[in-house]
Amino acid sequence: MNTNFKKRQTGLVRRHRRVRGKISGTAARPRLCVTRSNNNIYVQVIDDVAGKTICGVSTLGPEFKETGKKSATVEGASAIGSIIGKKALEAGITEVVFDRGGNLYHGRIKAVAEGAREAGLKF
Repeated sequence: MNTNFKKRQTGLVRRHRRVRGKISGTAARPRLCVTRSNNNIYVQVIDDVAGKTICGVSTLGPEFKETGKKSATVEGASAIGSIIGKKALEAGITEVVFDRGGNLYHGRIKAVAEGAREAGLKF
């Protein structure tokens, strides 16, 4: 493997561990977890106390495909944020803790958060 890739991966893992040490999802305020790859975004609402995933959506799912947006763009990330926001509200969740997953709060990660806020979720 490329050494630069290993450095980036270890940095991401270290940042993710640091973020997860500070935040945790409860039944009243679950965790909105964002995982990003080069091509796709995966978002879940998780209750860490019960160890349950309340709802989840990704750019590979049918809800996102209906929007017609590309998955690896800021517009696609905003669409996935609004989809997860609507699903969480249907499940009775109005407030969440945002878990950026070790990624910088910028670009697609920021677009997911803003899309969820526009759908009605509070952070």
